[in-house]
Amino acid sequence: MSDEVLVEESGNVAILTINRPKARNAVNGAVARGIADALDELDARPEISAYVLTGAGGTFCAGMDLKGFLSGDFPVVEGRGFGGLTESPPKKPLVAAVEGYALAGGFEMALACDVIVASSAATFGLPEPKRGLVAGAGGIMRLPRRIPYHVAMEIALTGDHYPASRLYELGLVNRVTEPGAALEGALELAGRIAGNAPLALAATKQVIIESQDWPREEMFKKQGPIINPVFGSKDAMEGAAAFAEKRAPRWKGE
Repeated sequence: MSDEVLVEESGNVAILTINRPKARNAVNGAVARGIADALDELDARPEISAYVLTGAGGTFCAGMDLKGFLSGDFPVVEGRGFGGLTESPPKKPLVAAVEGYALAGGFEMALACDVIVASSAATFGLPEPKRGLVAGAGGIMRLPRRIPYHVAMEIALTGDHYPASRLYELGLVNRVTEPGAALEGALELAGRIAGNAPLALAATKQVIIESQDWPREEMFKKQGPIINPVFGSKDAMEGAAAFAEKRAPRWKGE
C-alpha cells in the first residue's frame, strides 16, 4: 500500500489510516487510490470481517486537497468515488474513528461509513459553499437520510462547523470518547461487529442500505436473494452447532 494510506490488522479487523498529518489528512489522488486499492484487496479476504478508517496526527480528514485540485490532481477513483470510498463503500462493515476535523470531503467519507465513533474534540462540517463548491461526494444526499431535514439543511447551507456532541444528539455519531480515544473506541466496536459471521454481516449491511429505496410491496421479494444464501451457508450450520455445544463459533465466511 502507499505511504499516504497505512493498513494494519488487529485480529480480523483492518485499520486504514490516512497518513498526511501535515496536510490535516486532506485527500489527494494518492490517498484516494490507496484507500480504493486497500478495500479491493481486503474485501476479497474472508479472514477480515470489518474495517476502521481513521487519520494520522490527531485529525480525521480536512477534505479535498485544494492545492492538488488546482493543479489537476483529482482525489476520485472511477467506480469508487471521492477518497476511493464515497460512491461505492465496501461490502464489509466500516467504522470511522474521528479525531479533530472531519470537514467537507472528510465528513462525506465519515458519512460513507456504517458507524461513527468520535472524540469529544472532533468537529464536523460541510464548508463547501464557503469556497464556491458543493458537497458532491455524497454529503448532501446522505445527510438528510440520517438526521432531520431542517437540521441537515442548516449544516449544508451554512457551511459551519458542528461539535461531535451535537451530532451525537442527532444520532449521527454512535459514540463519543475522550480526546485521543476515538480509535480505541472504534476498534472495540469493530471487534464486536467482527465477532459475528462475515456473510451475515455483509448481507445485513446490504439489506439495510438497499431497502431504503425498495417499494414496500416488494421488500421481502428483494430481500430474499440477498439473505437466503446465508441460511444455507456453512457458517449458519457452524453458528447453530456452536450454540448447541456452548462454544464460540469458528467462522469461515462460507
